[in-house]
Amino acid sequence: MPQIAQLAATYSSQIFWLLLIFGAVFFVIGLGMVPKVQGTVDARDKQIAEDLAAAERARQEADAREEAYRAKAEASRTEALKLTQAAKAQAAAASEKTLAKADAENAETLAAAEARIKAASEAALADIEGVATEAAQAMVARLSGANTTQAQAAKAVKAALANV
Repeated sequence: MPQIAQLAATYSSQIFWLLLIFGAVFFVIGLGMVPKVQGTVDARDKQIAEDLAAAERARQEADAREEAYRAKAEASRTEALKLTQAAKAQAAAASEKTLAKADAENAETLAAAEARIKAASEAALADIEGVATEAAQAMVARLSGANTTQAQAAKAVKAALANV
């Protein structure tokens, strides 16, 4: 085979060109492209680390804001509860005052009504005694034919009413 026979003559030049091409590829890729790729990878890693740090700072800031919001909401809730309780107490005091005033007015009206009723019943009793005295005089005059005085009839009526 003629190709194998030529191998010894061309072997050294093929090795030379092989080493030269591999060396050129090594220098172009290894020294030219790999540092650029490595720089890009490093920049990307650095950017990811910065983004993660920024995300962590944003999360911490959001947590702090949420905690502040919760504290403010709790303070507002407490203040609203205090205001509500104060309003309830004020309303209860106002209603107690109004109720006491109404009770006093009712007691006054009741006392006046009782006084009127007592006066009316005393007047009615006085009238009853007068009517009973006249009726007693008339009955005695009709039944027995005797005339009695106003004082005697009044005394008899008072004695009868005392027993009732």
